[in-house]
Amino acid sequence: MRILRFLGGLAALGFAVAIVAGGAVVYALWHYGRTLPDYQQLANYEPPVMTRVHAGDGQLIAEYARERRLFVPIGVIPKRVVRAFLSAEDKNFYSHKGIDPLSVVRAVVVNVRNIISSRRPVGASTITQQVAKNFLLSSEVSFERKFKEAILAFRIERAFDKDRILELYLNEIYLGVGSYGVAAAALNYFDKSLDELTIAEAAYLAALPKAPNNYHPVHDAERALQRRDWVISRMYEDGHINRAESVFATREPLIARPRRELEIVSADWFTEEVRRELAKRYGEDKLYEGGLSVRTSMHTDLQRLGERVLRNGLIAYDRRHGYRGPLGNLELDADWQQRFGAAMLPAGLLEGWRAAVVLRLGAEAAEIGFLDGLTGSVPLKDVAWARRRLDDGGLGPKVKRPGDVFAVGDIVLVEEASGGEAGLWSLRQIPEVNGGLVAMDPHTGRVLALVGGWSFAASQYNRAVQANRQPGSAFKPVVYAAALDSGFTPASLVLDAPFVIDQGGGLGKWKPANYTRKFYGPSTLRLGIEKSRNLMTVRLAQYIGMDTVVDYARRMGVVDDMPKQLSMSLGAGETTLLRLTSAYAMLVNGGKRITPTLIDRIQDRRGETVFRHDQRECSTCQATGWFGQPEPRVADTRAQVLDPVTAYQVVSMLEGVVQRGTGVRVRSVGKPLAGKTGTTNESRDTWFIGFSPDLAVGVFVGFDEPASLGRRETGSSVTAPIFRDFMVGALEKQASIPFRIPRGVRIVRIDAASGLPASPGTRNAIREAFRPGTEPKRNAPVLDNPNAYQTGAARPRRSESGLY
Repeated sequence: MRILRFLGGLAALGFAVAIVAGGAVVYALWHYGRTLPDYQQLANYEPPVMTRVHAGDGQLIAEYARERRLFVPIGVIPKRVVRAFLSAEDKNFYSHKGIDPLSVVRAVVVNVRNIISSRRPVGASTITQQVAKNFLLSSEVSFERKFKEAILAFRIERAFDKDRILELYLNEIYLGVGSYGVAAAALNYFDKSLDELTIAEAAYLAALPKAPNNYHPVHDAERALQRRDWVISRMYEDGHINRAESVFATREPLIARPRRELEIVSADWFTEEVRRELAKRYGEDKLYEGGLSVRTSMHTDLQRLGERVLRNGLIAYDRRHGYRGPLGNLELDADWQQRFGAAMLPAGLLEGWRAAVVLRLGAEAAEIGFLDGLTGSVPLKDVAWARRRLDDGGLGPKVKRPGDVFAVGDIVLVEEASGGEAGLWSLRQIPEVNGGLVAMDPHTGRVLALVGGWSFAASQYNRAVQANRQPGSAFKPVVYAAALDSGFTPASLVLDAPFVIDQGGGLGKWKPANYTRKFYGPSTLRLGIEKSRNLMTVRLAQYIGMDTVVDYARRMGVVDDMPKQLSMSLGAGETTLLRLTSAYAMLVNGGKRITPTLIDRIQDRRGETVFRHDQRECSTCQATGWFGQPEPRVADTRAQVLDPVTAYQVVSMLEGVVQRGTGVRVRSVGKPLAGKTGTTNESRDTWFIGFSPDLAVGVFVGFDEPASLGRRETGSSVTAPIFRDFMVGALEKQASIPFRIPRGVRIVRIDAASGLPASPGTRNAIREAFRPGTEPKRNAPVLDNPNAYQTGAARPRRSESGLY
C-alpha cells in the first residue's frame, strides 16, 4: 500500500508538473508570439537585385543597382549546390515541420557539456529557423531568441512551401567576402557561375554559413579544407554522391580564384537612352532593384564605329575653321607645375589626350612638358591646320612656325603622334560643334548604334533623340513620295524658275531660292532631288497641296502635326535624327511602318519575359531540330505606309543622289547606297540620311545653340563624309547587294536630262523605274504653276486607289 501511495503521489506530481510545464509553454507561446514580426512579408520578399543590360551579341553594356546582389530562382540552382547545403545545414529539411527534434536533442546534450565547461552554446537551427532569424529577428545568442525563432519557423512552414523557403535562404545567406547568396559567393570565391561549380566547390560554400570568416580559403586554408571535407563526407552519408565522387572531391585542392572584373562595353549614349526607357516603363525602384535582364538591339562593333567616325567628322570640321587658342597660360616660374596641376581641364577629353604646357619655341617644333615631368615636342607639320580663327569666322594667315600658334606657357591639349617616333605629339582641340548618329535595321526598327554627341562626359544631351532641328533638304523625299503617289513619275518635268508667293497676314512675299542662286528650267523629278532643287520642290508641294505633304510627313513619322505652310516642304518643320532615319528606313523596306526600338526583350528576375519588341507569334520556331517539317513562316504584321512601287522609285532617285548628286562623296564606298543631304538656312543644321538595302543610317551636325556652320558648309561637306566613313566600316565584310525591286515596277531606259525615252545613241541615258503605263511619251508636259502645265496638257491623273 505504501508503494502504491508513493506511485500515486509521484503520478500526481508528474501530472501537476506537466500542467505547469504545459501552461508555461502556452504562456510562452502567447507571450513571445504576440510580439513577433509578421512572417507574411516573406511571401512578397524579393531581395534588391541589380539590373543588367546586354548588347545584341550578349556583351554586358550596363549594370544598374543600389546593392550588388544576384538572385537565382530555386529551379535554376544546380542540385549539387542544393544538396551540399542540405547535408551541411539541414539534412531533414524536406521532412520536418520547421524544427528538427533529433537535432534539438543532440544540441541539448552538447550544450549541457558546454555550459559545464563555460563554452558557447551551439544551435540546432533548421534552414527554416535560419530564414526566420535572418529575415525577421536579430543575431542575439539567447534562449528567448531561439524560442521566437522556433515559433516563427512553425508559422513559416505552414505558410510557404519548402522550395520557397530554400530559395529565400540560398539567396540571402551571408557567405563571407561581401557575398550575399550562393550566386555571389560562387563568383567571389571561384569566379564561376553556379552551374560551373564542382562538388568540392559546392561543398566549400555549404561549409561557410556557420562562420564564414573562420574558413577563408587563403588565410585559414587548413580549417577551410577540413570543413569542406566534412561536408563532402556528409553528402556521401546522405546518399547525394557516390564513393568515387566523394574520394575525387576530397582530393581536389581548394583553390580560390579572385573574381575577374567584368568587362563592360562602353556605350554611354545608348545605355542612357535604355535606362530612361526602363525608368519610364517600370519606375526607378524596379530599374535599380528589380533584377531585370535587358537584351538590347545594340551592335557592339557598329556602336564603336559610330562613335569613332562621328568624332573624326567633328574634328575634321573643327580643324577647317581654325584654332581657338590655348586653355590658359602659365608663367614658367619655379612652381609652375603645381599651378598646372591645379588647372581645371575641360570635360570631354578623348582617351590618349593629355594637357601639356609649352616650354620653348623653335623654328620647327615646340617643346612641351607634362605634369609628371615628361617632355616632348609638337612638330610644325602637326600644327599646320591651326590657323587663328578670326572674329568674322574667317581664318588668319598660314602657319609658318610654331610661334604663330603657341606662346610660352600655353596650356594645350595634345595626343601622341601616330606612326611617328617617340616623344612627338600632335595638337588637339575639343570641337565646339556637335552632332549625332543613328544606325538601324530598316526592316525591324532595331537601333544598332546610337551616338548622341562628342562626349557623354561633357554633355548628356542626346542630339540623336532629344534635339528637334530643321531637316532642310533631307525632308524632300517625303514631298517627292507624295508627288509620285499623286500622278508624277521620276521623269516628270517641273520648271526650275523664280517663285514668289504672298504669305498673307502681313508676312510679306516669300521668295525661295536654290542653294546655287541659279535657275535651270524644266528638269525631271529625279534631277530635282539629285541636285536638291528648292524651287522644283516648292512647285511640287504647291501643286499636290500641303494637306497631302503634311499627311505623308505624319504617316512616315517625321512630324506629327506639321503646319500647312509651303516653307515646310523645304524642311522647316523640326524633327529628330531618330525619327527622320526611321522615315528613310520605311522607304528602303518597301514602305512598311517600323517603330524604332533599342530594346529587344526584357526578362524579370525569374527569367520570365515581360517585354518583347517583336510581338509576332511563331509556334513552329521552337523546334529542337529539323525532321523534314516545312520551315517556319512568320507573318509580316507591319502596316503599309507607302506603296512599294512609290517607295522603290524614291529609293532609286536617292541612289542617284549618291551617284551624281549632292551625295557624290559617298559613292567611293563602292556599294549600292542611297541617301539625301540636308542643309538649313545659313547652314545652321547639316544632315545626311541614307541606307544600303539592309542598313539605314542618319547623321546630324550642328551647334547646340543654333549658329551658322560657315558659308560653304553643307550636308555634302560636313555629314556626308561621316556617313561615308561609317558605311565603309559597316559594309566592309558584306556582299554588294542591289536594292530590291518590288513587283509592279517597269525599268525603262530614258534620257536623264529630258526624261524622254532614250534613243540607241543617247549618251546620257539612265534606267528609270515606272509603273506600267506611266512610261514617258513625246512632248512631255512641264509643271509651271499649280493650276496648269506650261504646255496646257492635262494634269497628272490619279486613280481612286492612287495606283496606275
